[in-house]
Amino acid sequence: MSAIRNLAVLAFLGLANAETIGFGPHFSLGPTSSWIREANTTLVLPEVPSPQQDRLALWPGMGTSGGDLIQALAVSFSDPSANCGATAGQWCTWASTLQGEQLGGKQVPANAGDEVNMHYKYNDETSKFDQTVSINGEVVSTLSTKSGQAQGWGTAVECQAEACDGTAAAHEYLDTTIILNAADSSFKDTLAIEEATSSGLKTSDNGKTWTVSSIKIQSHTYDL
Repeated sequence: MSAIRNLAVLAFLGLANAETIGFGPHFSLGPTSSWIREANTTLVLPEVPSPQQDRLALWPGMGTSGGDLIQALAVSFSDPSANCGATAGQWCTWASTLQGEQLGGKQVPANAGDEVNMHYKYNDETSKFDQTVSINGEVVSTLSTKSGQAQGWGTAVECQAEACDGTAAAHEYLDTTIILNAADSSFKDTLAIEEATSSGLKTSDNGKTWTVSSIKIQSHTYDL
């Protein structure tokens, strides 16, 4: 989805202006004629790249009318201990929004095989999007940002710097649900998919709630 990819080029962690950046496989939807009120998915973490190099990120993101990118992150660093207290072979994961600068909640370690739930929900009382990141059912990181209305949703496999000469392992998103503010029966027609497969996008309420039980992202080798 162009809205997500264009925002992503600004880069997570605010570092892309000076470094190589690349994108691999994706499953993306949007823009919708309505807006996304809530999105929920569970990323099953793969093994980190070997060797671990700065930086490889897996994320499901939402581009917004305010120019933000809501993107809970799972990142492989060359020195995970310095970033989230993780050990070699672990990921760092946290709630995050790119809003000119990168805003983030608490960063925590995660292991291959962990199920990382990434939940975004619009809060009518605050006019903010609330993010909640959970690992194996336990909430570990939260963030709320005033970001406007979400226009699309998509997954990304993003490399920066030395990680753009390596391989991202295959991985899977489970039980993805996207709830629109109003029904948009044509939302399915915005689907763009590359180096990925899915169980199929479905709606049972004429286009307000969309679900896909499995999104399988293929492994990808960068050569940038």
